[in-house]
Amino acid sequence: MREFLVKAKASTQVVASLDSKTKNRILNEMAEALLEHSAFIVEENSKDMQLGRSNNLDSALLDRLLLDDNRVKGIAKSLVEISALKEPVGRVLEGWVNDDNLRIEKVSVPIGVIGVIYESRPNVTSDVAALCFKSGNVAILKGGKEAENSNRAIAKVLQSVLEKNNLPKEIISLLPDSSREGVAKLIKEDKFVDLIVPRGGEGLIRYISQNSSVPVVKHDKGLCHTYIHKDASPQKAINIALNAKCQRPGVCNAMETLIIDRDIAKKFLPSIYKAFVDAGTKLKGCSATREFIFVDQATDEDFNTEYLSNQLNIKVVNSVEEAIAHITRYGSGHSEAIITENYTVAEKFLDMVDAACVYVNASTRFTDGGVFGFGAEVGISTNKLHARGPMGINELTTYKFKIYGNGQTR
Repeated sequence: MREFLVKAKASTQVVASLDSKTKNRILNEMAEALLEHSAFIVEENSKDMQLGRSNNLDSALLDRLLLDDNRVKGIAKSLVEISALKEPVGRVLEGWVNDDNLRIEKVSVPIGVIGVIYESRPNVTSDVAALCFKSGNVAILKGGKEAENSNRAIAKVLQSVLEKNNLPKEIISLLPDSSREGVAKLIKEDKFVDLIVPRGGEGLIRYISQNSSVPVVKHDKGLCHTYIHKDASPQKAINIALNAKCQRPGVCNAMETLIIDRDIAKKFLPSIYKAFVDAGTKLKGCSATREFIFVDQATDEDFNTEYLSNQLNIKVVNSVEEAIAHITRYGSGHSEAIITENYTVAEKFLDMVDAACVYVNASTRFTDGGVFGFGAEVGISTNKLHARGPMGINELTTYKFKIYGNGQTR
């Protein structure tokens, strides 16, 4: 581990010195290589899929794991999009001349060595590798064991392009010891690692946060809510709620609890109940919900659960204040939405809800680096420092002060 980290740290100077044109050319070569080796990647992924079925992974997790030709094309496209993004390194964020006639510039620079620990989706391997490379960082990647063959295949292809360009393969590498003990060692190596980004289950996030001596940006669970206010357009509300839950239930920006104003519950709940039943959603509701539709009782534990499957809680509230209070208690700071035609209420919700992304009349499913125009994302940060929401290339930089003098002394 130490020998590996020494090489990774040494590689930071190499990747940080690459100019934008070179980085973009190499990213496009990586995209071409992924397409060229698509059959190899899909074949390796089929091994993971077979193991996943043997281990009784549910359908949502298997969907996250699957790679086919179209998804490999999507991965390659993402790298091309990242290459086209504005250069994040060397931006002059601020500049001024002080009273001593020193010219001071605040300039964006790479963070250094970034360790990313994640689960399930193998496309994260290429997305994170590309984002780190574009922002001049070294990426140490530790994917879930369920995607081990897929991740190894993707990393191998990306490293082959680095080596073809006479660059150290350690710029993009998988953690050599992927065991729990290996992760435990990695997060203590603050001499060599500059940032740890965990994204995955609640247990993983808690363990990393409590044990890391390296700075951590958490990508915690997505306990997302959609609040249907009494002034909502009914059809708009149904369409958005269905999309937020059912379009892809196994992702962090999918809705887990639907909140509805009591003033419209009697009329609205039967309609949305039918829509969700038709979509195969398993529903649970609070006591007030069960006055209007027949569903299982939702417990406090249910409201605290990120299902990552086609299950949904329903909560009836008496006011926007009560809806916000419920979100404050159970939300994870990821993505929250209100459906309403009342501008004043919408603005109150936007201002008062403490989350990385807050929506009016739109699905929480839009919380995504690609959708936001970042090409891809390292994850969705639920931190407030230093990154929040979809974490793209600009959030993979820090800054330094460059000071130009002419013989000044103090």
